[in-house]
Amino acid sequence: MSLTVTPDRPLRVAVIGSGPSGIYAAEALLKSDLNVDIDVFDRLPTPYGLVRYGVAPDHLTIKSVTRGFEKTLGDPRVRFLGNVEFGTDLTHQDALTHYDAILYTVGASSDRRLGIPGEDLTGSMSATEFVAWYNGHPDAAAREMVLNAGGVAVVGVGNVALDVSRILAKTTGELRSSDIAPHALDALEHSAVKDVWILGRRGPAQAAFTTKELREFGELHESEPVVDPAEIALTEAEEAAVTDNVKKKNIEVLRDFAAREREGKPRRVHLRFLVSPTEIIDDGTGHVGGLKVERNRLDESGNAVGTGEYEVLPVQMVLRSVGYRGVALPGVPFDERRGVIPNEEGRVEGRVGEYTAGWIKRGPSGVVGTN
Repeated sequence: MSLTVTPDRPLRVAVIGSGPSGIYAAEALLKSDLNVDIDVFDRLPTPYGLVRYGVAPDHLTIKSVTRGFEKTLGDPRVRFLGNVEFGTDLTHQDALTHYDAILYTVGASSDRRLGIPGEDLTGSMSATEFVAWYNGHPDAAAREMVLNAGGVAVVGVGNVALDVSRILAKTTGELRSSDIAPHALDALEHSAVKDVWILGRRGPAQAAFTTKELREFGELHESEPVVDPAEIALTEAEEAAVTDNVKKKNIEVLRDFAAREREGKPRRVHLRFLVSPTEIIDDGTGHVGGLKVERNRLDESGNAVGTGEYEVLPVQMVLRSVGYRGVALPGVPFDERRGVIPNEEGRVEGRVGEYTAGWIKRGPSGVVGTN
């Protein structure tokens, strides 16, 4: 790796990954005092990562950050090279040979599993796959998504869980003005979904979603939220322990949902808490035929503990949304336990001139702006 940098010979930097963290990193380099040339690589033909393929298509305001990304990629000191897979088309040795610094910003492209029986049945998949399908991701766009399930369980209480549930609960009329892929809109027009269950193993005070996303379930044309007051009840001590303003507002919205009179809309979104999936039931043909869940209680430390009381939800599709996980890059150190590139403040451990940023650096936490 050459480190000879002069006014006539700029610092050459390779950014591996063109999602938010990669483009923000490139922007920071452009704003520095360095004389720099940057090549941004991505295995996909188009840039922007999760902003393009992960953000909900009906949240166009969030997607508008790409205007700033376009400015960065349009700088004459930056090149975008798509359809280039690191480790195959561009090897680690290639990057070491041709660049002074390498910055890994590949995000967390894999998903965590539930680890319960039946998880590989037809109709059981990650929310990540479903999101990729309706956003037109090249890896998933050609997948046939048969939405003949009357009931769908979404396991998880983060914003991704709310996103997929909202897309399933919306009418095609509500989705038509969004950025949803045409093939997904056509399939959703014939969807048989009537009930969506969003499942959290702990209580509403521990849920990770944000209030804006939650409130939207009370504003849908043909779907209404269903909340059991008993599952969102808090003791005096639990109520006093909620200091985060977002969580306070979430609880207010949930209480409003629980107090509403049912309108009899054709679709329902059931927001359930203190339940854990224990088995995805086979319908006898290798497809999802139900989801067995156990009711929980919170112990003194706030951990979910099973009560031994079970129920079966009548679902034919299960989407797990319990977190992302980073994937190792060929020739680059990787912490298998944490799913990240081991680093010290962004410097890859044991390497000179190699750096990392974003989810592959710190794990899948935070939103686009966190980078």
